[in-house]
Amino acid sequence: MVRYTKEHKQQTRQRIIATAGRRLKRNGIDGSGVATLMKDAGLTSGTFYAYFASKDELVATAVADQMRAQHANIVAQAPPGRAGLEQIVRWYFSTEQRDSVEDGCPNAALLDEIGRATDPTRQAYTDGALVLIDDFAARLAPHDPPSARLKALSLLGMMAGTLQLSRALTDRQLADQLLEQGVRTALALLDAEQHN
Repeated sequence: MVRYTKEHKQQTRQRIIATAGRRLKRNGIDGSGVATLMKDAGLTSGTFYAYFASKDELVATAVADQMRAQHANIVAQAPPGRAGLEQIVRWYFSTEQRDSVEDGCPNAALLDEIGRATDPTRQAYTDGALVLIDDFAARLAPHDPPSARLKALSLLGMMAGTLQLSRALTDRQLADQLLEQGVRTALALLDAEQHN
């Protein structure tokens, strides 16, 4: 029997989490079985329980990881203030972001299923969403972020819903126009906050 180092086991666990996050966004939580998730990671389904107690645990962990990655790779990299929010909005409503579900936003890909998921998955999502909205709020109102928290949450909801709708439309021209309108609506919301 081969014994792996603790570091190797942690790297394998992280590979499972990352590949599961991509698959979950592409096929949904209910559409992604353990065998498929493990195959994506290059492992057998028999080794699953060496890393996770249940599929629900993996889903909660993958959701947390996806939310953390979105913040670290997109939101935290944007410039401060309104300019950074505008950059985030324009990235979010890009056709590339819309068309690449597995590499895109976990909010737009999984939100409907997360609402019906286990409490740990919903908590993992909530924790990640709060990091995003607190970052948005700090950009909206640098001297009083708590005052902009609900507006930031509304912005996140509007963005996710608009992206979901754009992905669902079969009329590509209409879907593209919706993304363009999403940018205008989000920027108007940001500008309204700046004037209050």
